Amino acid sequence: MTIKGPSRKQIIVPMNRDNIMKFMKESNYHISNINRALRNIKSDVLANFIHSDPLDITVVMCKVASLSNLQVIENYIKNVNYINIMEVNTPCLPQSKSYLKIISIPYFQYDLLNYLTSKDIEDIIKQNQIFDNIVLVSKPYVIKVSSKSDIAIV
Repeated sequence: MTIKGPSRKQIIVPMNRDNIMKFMKESNYHISNINRALRNIKSDVLANFIHSDPLDITVVMCKVASLSNLQVIENYIKNVNYINIMEVNTPCLPQSKSYLKIISIPYFQYDLLNYLTSKDIEDIIKQNQIFDNIVLVSKPYVIKVSSKSDIAIV
Protein backbone atom coordinates (compact mmCIF):
# COMPACT_ATOMS: atom_id res chain seq x y z
CA MET A 1 0.00 0.00 0.00
CA THR A 2 1.44 3.36 -0.97
CA ILE A 3 0.05 6.80 -0.31
CA LYS A 4 0.99 10.21 -1.63
CA GLY A 5 1.30 11.91 1.76
CA PRO A 6 0.75 11.28 5.44
CA SER A 7 -2.34 9.30 6.32
CA ARG A 8 -4.56 10.14 9.27
CA LYS A 9 -4.70 6.37 9.88
CA GLN A 10 -1.13 6.45 11.17
CA ILE A 11 -0.04 7.10 14.73
CA ILE A 12 3.51 8.35 15.11
CA VAL A 13 5.31 7.56 18.36
CA PRO A 14 8.64 9.44 18.61
CA MET A 15 11.31 7.60 20.59
CA ASN A 16 15.04 7.03 20.60
CA ARG A 17 16.84 4.53 18.37
CA ASP A 18 17.50 2.01 21.15
CA ASN A 19 13.80 1.82 22.06
CA ILE A 20 12.88 1.47 18.40
CA MET A 21 15.21 -1.49 17.91
CA LYS A 22 13.93 -3.26 21.03
CA PHE A 23 10.29 -2.60 20.22
CA MET A 24 10.52 -3.71 16.58
CA LYS A 25 12.02 -7.11 17.49
CA GLU A 26 8.60 -8.21 18.75
CA SER A 27 6.33 -6.03 16.63
CA ASN A 28 3.86 -8.84 15.85
CA TYR A 29 3.45 -9.52 19.56
CA HIS A 30 2.90 -5.79 20.17
CA ILE A 31 0.25 -5.56 17.43
CA SER A 32 -1.75 -8.31 19.14
CA ASN A 33 -1.49 -6.63 22.52
CA ILE A 34 -2.37 -3.18 21.16
CA ASN A 35 -5.45 -4.63 19.45
CA ARG A 36 -6.46 -6.39 22.67
CA ALA A 37 -6.12 -3.10 24.59
CA LEU A 38 -8.19 -1.29 21.94
CA ARG A 39 -10.93 -3.95 22.13
CA ASN A 40 -10.96 -3.56 25.93
CA ILE A 41 -12.07 0.06 25.52
CA LYS A 42 -14.61 -1.09 22.89
CA SER A 43 -12.86 0.72 20.07
CA ASP A 44 -13.69 -0.23 16.49
CA VAL A 45 -10.16 0.77 15.42
CA LEU A 46 -7.47 -1.91 15.15
CA ALA A 47 -3.75 -1.74 14.45
CA ASN A 48 -2.67 -3.36 11.17
CA PHE A 49 1.11 -3.19 11.44
CA ILE A 50 4.05 -1.23 12.85
CA HIS A 51 7.00 0.14 10.92
CA SER A 52 10.00 2.10 12.07
CA ASP A 53 11.84 5.20 10.96
CA PRO A 54 15.10 6.54 12.40
CA LEU A 55 13.27 8.80 14.88
CA ASP A 56 9.97 7.05 15.54
CA ILE A 57 7.70 4.08 15.07
CA THR A 58 4.47 4.34 13.15
CA VAL A 59 1.42 2.27 14.05
CA VAL A 60 -0.81 1.95 11.00
CA MET A 61 -4.49 1.62 11.92
CA CYS A 62 -7.46 0.32 9.94
CA LYS A 63 -9.41 3.56 10.58
CA VAL A 64 -8.66 7.07 11.77
CA ALA A 65 -7.63 6.97 15.43
CA SER A 66 -9.30 9.00 18.17
CA LEU A 67 -7.71 10.62 21.20
CA SER A 68 -8.62 7.62 23.37
CA ASN A 69 -6.89 5.32 20.86
CA LEU A 70 -3.75 7.45 21.07
CA GLN A 71 -3.83 7.22 24.86
CA VAL A 72 -4.23 3.43 24.80
CA ILE A 73 -1.24 3.06 22.48
CA GLU A 74 0.85 5.46 24.56
CA ASN A 75 0.02 3.57 27.78
CA TYR A 76 0.82 0.23 26.16
CA ILE A 77 4.19 1.35 24.79
CA LYS A 78 5.21 3.03 28.05
CA ASN A 79 4.34 -0.16 29.99
CA VAL A 80 6.53 -2.46 27.90
CA ASN A 81 9.21 -3.70 30.31
CA TYR A 82 12.32 -3.01 28.24
CA ILE A 83 11.30 0.44 26.95
CA ASN A 84 12.88 3.52 28.53
CA ILE A 85 9.78 5.66 29.07
CA MET A 86 11.87 8.80 29.45
CA GLU A 87 12.79 8.46 25.76
CA VAL A 88 9.22 8.00 24.47
CA ASN A 89 7.28 11.10 23.46
CA THR A 90 3.53 11.51 23.21
CA PRO A 91 2.01 9.79 20.15
CA CYS A 92 0.52 12.05 17.51
CA LEU A 93 -1.25 11.92 14.19
CA PRO A 94 0.77 12.96 11.15
CA GLN A 95 0.69 16.59 10.21
CA SER A 96 0.61 17.68 6.63
CA LYS A 97 1.35 20.86 4.82
CA SER A 98 -1.72 22.98 4.34
CA TYR A 99 -2.50 26.43 3.23
CA LEU A 100 -4.03 29.16 5.31
CA LYS A 101 -6.69 31.42 3.88
CA ILE A 102 -7.36 34.65 5.75
CA ILE A 103 -10.19 36.91 4.69
CA SER A 104 -11.18 40.45 5.72
CA ILE A 105 -7.81 42.12 5.92
CA PRO A 106 -8.00 45.51 4.19
CA TYR A 107 -6.71 45.21 0.62
CA PHE A 108 -5.25 48.72 0.64
CA GLN A 109 -2.85 50.11 3.20
CA TYR A 110 -3.85 53.21 5.13
CA ASP A 111 -2.58 55.64 2.50
CA LEU A 112 -4.96 54.02 -0.06
CA LEU A 113 -2.28 54.17 -2.74
CA ASN A 114 -0.33 50.99 -2.05
CA TYR A 115 -1.54 47.41 -2.03
CA LEU A 116 -0.50 45.00 0.71
CA THR A 117 2.59 42.94 -0.04
CA SER A 118 3.63 39.51 1.19
CA LYS A 119 6.07 41.25 3.57
CA ASP A 120 3.14 43.16 5.11
CA ILE A 121 1.27 39.89 5.59
CA GLU A 122 4.26 38.24 7.28
CA ASP A 123 4.55 41.20 9.65
CA ILE A 124 0.85 40.97 10.53
CA ILE A 125 1.11 37.22 11.17
CA LYS A 126 4.16 37.65 13.45
CA GLN A 127 2.27 40.17 15.61
CA ASN A 128 -0.82 38.00 16.14
CA GLN A 129 -0.81 35.43 18.98
CA ILE A 130 -3.13 33.06 17.13
CA PHE A 131 -0.25 32.25 14.76
CA ASP A 132 2.31 31.30 17.44
CA ASN A 133 2.47 27.63 16.40
CA ILE A 134 2.20 28.17 12.67
CA VAL A 135 5.22 27.85 10.41
CA LEU A 136 5.27 29.46 6.98
CA VAL A 137 6.79 27.02 4.52
CA SER A 138 6.54 29.35 1.55
CA LYS A 139 6.00 33.02 0.93
CA PRO A 140 2.36 34.08 1.14
CA TYR A 141 0.90 35.72 -1.88
CA VAL A 142 -2.04 38.07 -1.93
CA ILE A 143 -5.01 37.67 -4.23
CA LYS A 144 -8.06 39.84 -4.45
CA VAL A 145 -11.26 38.11 -3.33
CA SER A 146 -14.54 39.87 -3.82
CA SER A 147 -14.13 43.57 -3.26
CA LYS A 148 -11.50 46.20 -2.66
CA SER A 149 -11.83 45.66 1.08
CA ASP A 150 -11.15 41.91 1.21
CA ILE A 151 -8.15 39.81 0.23
CA ALA A 152 -7.16 36.20 0.55
CA ILE A 153 -3.72 35.13 1.63
CA VAL A 154 -2.63 31.76 0.34
